[in-house]
Amino acid sequence: MKLSQMLTTLLASLVATAASAQAPAPAAGAAAPPAPRAKGPALTPSVQAAQAAVAACAGNGYKVTALITDSAGDPVVLLSGDGAAVRTQGIAKTKVAAALKYKMSSGEVVAKARTDAKMDAEIKADPAIGTARQGAVLIMNGSDILGAFAVSGAPGGDKDEACVKAALDKVKLG
Repeated sequence: MKLSQMLTTLLASLVATAASAQAPAPAAGAAAPPAPRAKGPALTPSVQAAQAAVAACAGNGYKVTALITDSAGDPVVLLSGDGAAVRTQGIAKTKVAAALKYKMSSGEVVAKARTDAKMDAEIKADPAIGTARQGAVLIMNGSDILGAFAVSGAPGGDKDEACVKAALDKVKLG
């Protein structure tokens, strides 16, 4: 065999070995793929609803963030409108946490905490909530909680919640 043929054969063998080394080999006892997110609203209508909420608030001059989560409180959509303060993202998360934990709108949580000292103390001690604020509603499918929808950034939780409700009048999430 000529040297050039030997080098070509060797090179082909090295290329084949390198290619097989790059392909993932199934490992014995390999971990299962990660679980999908919890049940929740579908992405496309969630994006549309978040956009509708931001637009409703913008129509009133409010720069807000809209957050839609699954039933575990993990984000499906987090949309901050132009000029919305970055802190509105964190506040929207606290509103969702309150709604999901107590299985009622965050406005109902606020009202109940005013008359229930134990609940008020529990809210203040919960690092995911800290302060009860109006502006999040549950997303329901019959009696099942699919997630929560919050808006933050308007001058008052009642105005945040009005933007959520305006969006839900346009886009069905449940």
